[in-house]
Amino acid sequence: MYTQERTPLANLVVGGPVPVNSHDNAIVAALVENRPVMLVHAFNGGYLKPVNLKEDSHDQGLQLATTLDPDTKDRNGHLWHITPGGFFGQRPLYFLESAAGQVTDKPDATGRGDDGTPKPRRRRITVHQDAPKSQADALQVGLPGKVGEKWRGKNGAPEDTQLWVVTVTPWGGVTFVPITHPDAILGFKDHAVTANSEARVTYNWGGDFTGTVINTFYPRLPNEWGVPYHHVLT
Repeated sequence: MYTQERTPLANLVVGGPVPVNSHDNAIVAALVENRPVMLVHAFNGGYLKPVNLKEDSHDQGLQLATTLDPDTKDRNGHLWHITPGGFFGQRPLYFLESAAGQVTDKPDATGRGDDGTPKPRRRRITVHQDAPKSQADALQVGLPGKVGEKWRGKNGAPEDTQLWVVTVTPWGGVTFVPITHPDAILGFKDHAVTANSEARVTYNWGGDFTGTVINTFYPRLPNEWGVPYHHVLT
């Protein structure tokens, strides 16, 4: 299944009480090196993708797909950046940013960064203020200033609804918890994990940050996976 050598990592704690010691360098690459990964669901092997891959789409959600079609692959619609976004207490927070539709602005006169190039702008997964109270579209993929009012933070910071606690599960996957709804997890409509299931924020019946198997993803580096597997076993 794997095409590259694994490097053991000792006790890297990511957002919660469970350390990373599963030798899975995809988790480390995603969180520390900010390399894009596939988010492959533990239950059926489908991967998370935006419904609309265009860079000017900011009001549509995301879904689980089990077939990696050429258009999705060419546009990097199967890849995600888990980007550091600050802290909540001592827990690091992250943005879930799509590699599809990434935009890099032209350098200004003063230049930014070591090479004068601005950081790329990526569409982020955004949570509705009222999620998960209803089965309305509770997640969107869009730039911070482009999403609707109900997808902006209540506390004055537009990013509030786009920040996530990322927790490594005991079985080597990752769970995403929105900071605006700490009793919720990234799940699916009607809890049905099937092809083309619509992603939702759902109540965390697991009772803690590790959640349950219905919302667990395995980060996979793109060079490790040609197409997703069904029933992922690691």
